[in-house]
Amino acid sequence: MFKHAIVRLPCEALINGLTEAKLGKPDYSKALLQHDDYVSALKECGLNVTVLKALDEFPDSCFVEDVALMTPHCAVLTRPGAPSRRGEVEHIADVVKIFYDRVEHIIAPGQVEAGDIMMVGDHYYIGLSSRTNREGANQLISILEKYGMSGSMVEMAEMLHLKTGLGYLENNVLLACGEFISKSEFQNYNIIKINEKQSYSANSVWINDIVLVPSGFPETAKAIGDAGYRVREVDVSEFRKLDGGLSCLSLRF
Repeated sequence: MFKHAIVRLPCEALINGLTEAKLGKPDYSKALLQHDDYVSALKECGLNVTVLKALDEFPDSCFVEDVALMTPHCAVLTRPGAPSRRGEVEHIADVVKIFYDRVEHIIAPGQVEAGDIMMVGDHYYIGLSSRTNREGANQLISILEKYGMSGSMVEMAEMLHLKTGLGYLENNVLLACGEFISKSEFQNYNIIKINEKQSYSANSVWINDIVLVPSGFPETAKAIGDAGYRVREVDVSEFRKLDGGLSCLSLRF
């Protein structure tokens, strides 16, 4: 069960964030309202939420998931593959150290963004993407093993991040779309297949028996509900324009 979440308010420079989505620029005022509802949803899941101030010099800084990995045994400050985001790490470090005595670091030439990391119990799947390289993954696996956990790499060809196309819902249930549906490492899970038109909703988030699902994807919401989960829909349309999903907007631990 998760107890805490850390989020960061979107900054006005959000409209200039990194994106491959080609959905237009986000509406900043609308993004603030959506972020506020997202925080409300986290609280509904029973989390104590720490809200950090906006960082105007970092357009993508509301996507806090990428700059740290919070495990039950240690925290890992990452080294983002996007150079424009690397300065965000020092701004998350102090708050991470409030919650963790043991804080590890990914160092150059390693690159890791935690959007490429999916936790399943004590095992962590690490996607090799344009943002996370093999050196970074090897460093992370060494850190995990130091604390009695494990990690494995997942080759990727299509998605920006591993969790762009995967969402673990606990109880051996996995949301998957695209290239991940047929990956050998995931065949022992009960896979809820997400079709291409609903692919954005594969980034749904399990938190204490509630699953946050992006608004506007009724097929996914129904499939998750039919699998026995309580669903809470959250509108994150403005963050989608920046390739951001529900998991990207918080650190949950």
